[in-house]
Amino acid sequence: MPRRGLPLQGRVRWLFLGLFLLLVLLLFAYLLECTPPADVSLILPGPVGEPYGKEYYQALLQEQEERHLNRAASLKRQIAQLKQELQEMSEKLKVLQEKKELPGVPGLADKDQEPGDLLEYLHSQIDKAEVNTGARLPSEYALVPFESFTSSKVYQLEMGLTRHPEEKPVRKDRRDELVEVIEAALDIINNPDEEDGVEDDVPMQRQTYTDGHFTEGLYRTERDKGTLYELFFAKEDSSSFRHVTLFRPFGPLMKVRSTSVETSGMIINIIVPLAGRAETFSQFLQNFREVCIQHDRRVHLTVVYFGQEGLQEVTSSLEKMSSFSNYTLIPVDEEFSRGRGLDIGAHAWKKGDVLMFFCDVDIHFTLEFLNTCRLHAAPNKKVFYPVVFSLYNPAIVYGNLELAPPVELQLIHKKDAGFWRDFGFGMTCQYRSDFLNIGGFDLEVKGWGVEDVHLYRKYLRSDVIVIRTPVSGLFHLWHEKQCADELTPEQYRMCIQSKAMNEASHSHLGMLVFREEIEAHLRKQAFKTQSKTED
Repeated sequence: MPRRGLPLQGRVRWLFLGLFLLLVLLLFAYLLECTPPADVSLILPGPVGEPYGKEYYQALLQEQEERHLNRAASLKRQIAQLKQELQEMSEKLKVLQEKKELPGVPGLADKDQEPGDLLEYLHSQIDKAEVNTGARLPSEYALVPFESFTSSKVYQLEMGLTRHPEEKPVRKDRRDELVEVIEAALDIINNPDEEDGVEDDVPMQRQTYTDGHFTEGLYRTERDKGTLYELFFAKEDSSSFRHVTLFRPFGPLMKVRSTSVETSGMIINIIVPLAGRAETFSQFLQNFREVCIQHDRRVHLTVVYFGQEGLQEVTSSLEKMSSFSNYTLIPVDEEFSRGRGLDIGAHAWKKGDVLMFFCDVDIHFTLEFLNTCRLHAAPNKKVFYPVVFSLYNPAIVYGNLELAPPVELQLIHKKDAGFWRDFGFGMTCQYRSDFLNIGGFDLEVKGWGVEDVHLYRKYLRSDVIVIRTPVSGLFHLWHEKQCADELTPEQYRMCIQSKAMNEASHSHLGMLVFREEIEAHLRKQAFKTQSKTED
């Protein structure tokens, strides 16, 4: 029995082995059947091991092209759909505007009220954009400044590495935007509505305006509201301006209001606090004569002089302006305080309300700036805080010349010539009534700085609109700055910061820092050139 069982056991083992192999083959065939087909484009066209052929790359490029075409077609469909939705919104807005009277200033939706339709929502955005009253802000950093522009230039604070303080020519996208806004404003002026307050018996208001009558404009974009535009037009040699306010709430351009502004009776009281610096004051008076006496003549100059040293020279300089008597000299036998001087000058005016320009002796202004000052300040409504363009040290800027050019030729807006002094709030145009109502300066502050920032913050926390923008006609002339030891730590820090930023541009300061390295390089180059010449 054992001998007969051995062959049987061997056959059984071979049988099981055969069944196992068959099962493996079936499983392998099943896996091949269930596996998805490989991407044909990834299969090598030639024999295994050979490099990819031309057909492979053509097929791959064709596939990529088809994918891009499909993607482009998809994007075109989305763009067409968005255009259709935008057109539907515009048509709906036009229908609503025909049914409703556009209120402009009054009747806007309440800030906390959810808008019931598109028009109410757009009006609520206008209300949030500080068109009628100022938004109360916690500090000077919360305010979004305007950018100013003319027909050919834009004056901007945000420069970075590539942008310039004065952009000319204006890049195409921005130029198209501003041209559209100017054309819309002209259409409003030349085709006035009843709500614009244009009377038929005033022929000046019925004159046709063109883009050549555009004098200046402001605009700013706030991410949660839209873009606000303020545009001013005037005939040549006219003191009457047309003011148009437009708003783009991330949608169609909307008219807010169109008004006339008469500036012929707007006197500006220029208040200058001063101590010493008689030579600088003479230079200031030269600019004052050319702008205010020879051309504008709607100004009053108030000089508040601290101390006795140099007082006689200042008095003599003022008396030499024989053809101009609209000035007041107020001697003060006290230690110099800018805030105190401006406060004295404001209270010294006894002829009712007046537009004041707080000015320093080292400021150079143009005739255009005086009109800008008048246009952007209104009693109990708005104050104007222009951003001054501060000139660098001419000895560094024009170091390659034997002599620096005269001041008039230094008044340019270039990166290496100066910078927008966006941390300074000392130059301002505001009405005397607003200054007194807000509480004036903090007279406890002595010496340099801080007091103007405190006043600025008061306005930010009130309902008065603060207009903050760079202006082309206001320059801070360079002068050597001394930071006194008597200043508080905060005042001293601000003074040093101002002194450092006031000296030269980043590139010019870099040339000064690496001057020895540059000179060593030039000597080596000169030596190599001389050696080659001798050989």
